[in-house]
Amino acid sequence: MAIREQETGKVRASLRLSRLRALARSRDGSAAIEFALLAIPYFIIIFAILETFIAFAAEQLVSSAVDTMSRQMRTGQITFDSTRTTYKTQTQFRQAFCDEISIIIRCSATEAATPGKLYLDVQSFTNFASIPTTIPRVSADKYSDLKTSDFKFTPGGPGSINMVRAYYRWSITVDLVRPYVTGLRPVGSSMPSEYLIVATAAFQNEQYP
Repeated sequence: MAIREQETGKVRASLRLSRLRALARSRDGSAAIEFALLAIPYFIIIFAILETFIAFAAEQLVSSAVDTMSRQMRTGQITFDSTRTTYKTQTQFRQAFCDEISIIIRCSATEAATPGKLYLDVQSFTNFASIPTTIPRVSADKYSDLKTSDFKFTPGGPGSINMVRAYYRWSITVDLVRPYVTGLRPVGSSMPSEYLIVATAAFQNEQYP
């Protein structure tokens, strides 16, 4: 009787050991656990890729709008002469620019009249060498805010040399890409938070009638 009980105990111990080994080898639920651990960094990377793509797409859109508006100025389709039917005020010019970028970038109701994110600098020069080549900033800090006090809207007439520059403050929300693409620290902000989109065109107007 004692021998039988001893054998029964050995069988039970063997069964328990087999179950423990099977439990150790079990992969049930591992995919869910691994997904839970990797989901946050995975989605952060996905959002960073999407935001970077959209920001660069917006940059190309602003650049295309500068080329379009510059071409219309160069050929006399847009002029700063109130005696012509092609005359546009600064507000009208800004509104036309906003229409060009409306696929991705939406200007607010007051953006055309009062710049908040979109800044346009349109000037006429006596020669190409006089056209500025650097981004105007408030200070020498590489993240310093834009110096907009010198921005003008003074396009020239037929045969004049002109420059059209557009600046747009693109807000970055994903912290993963912010240190690599932001280049603008707004006044009152302690860290760079906006990607500065810049597009420039320099040209000489045609001798349109």
